[in-house]
Amino acid sequence: MARRSGSQTREAIREAATRLFTERGYADTSVRDIAARAATDPALVIRHFGSKELLFLDTMHLSIDDEPLLDVPLERLGARFVEVLLDSDARTRAIYLAMVQGSGHPQIAARLRETHETSFVQPLRVRMGGDDAEDRARSAAALVGGLLYSLWVVGDQRLAADRDGLVERYGALLQRLLTP
Repeated sequence: MARRSGSQTREAIREAATRLFTERGYADTSVRDIAARAATDPALVIRHFGSKELLFLDTMHLSIDDEPLLDVPLERLGARFVEVLLDSDARTRAIYLAMVQGSGHPQIAARLRETHETSFVQPLRVRMGGDDAEDRARSAAALVGGLLYSLWVVGDQRLAADRDGLVERYGALLQRLLTP
């Protein structure tokens, strides 16, 4: 077998970690598992990334595709935002779940807070007016977080069963915060 360069080894570790973290979550993925999947030594995983937590932070980036939200008038953003969340792909859900599961680790919790700010709070605040825009944006982000928790962490199938009804009801709740 040909010997890999350091950058090739690093990329193989990154690919293996991404796959395992999204399949199993943070807690159920070991450095040994990552090394085995990358066909390398566990010591090289630590050498290249410093720790499992730092490797997790290097590979797990959560973002919501906001393209479908850019041209939606603020008066219709609530329902459309819920639709975009419901249409999120399996990778986005897996990364979100891995981040929630790993949130007991300070750096992962910090990444989750950063994602909350950049993916939810800031984009909403920018589109809203009024003296209380900051508070309403944070409340709206919390409402969205509750929906993600119910659907993706708890797996509430009954809530998800009526997609159109969920978009209508939850979108209306979100809309009340966006445009009171």
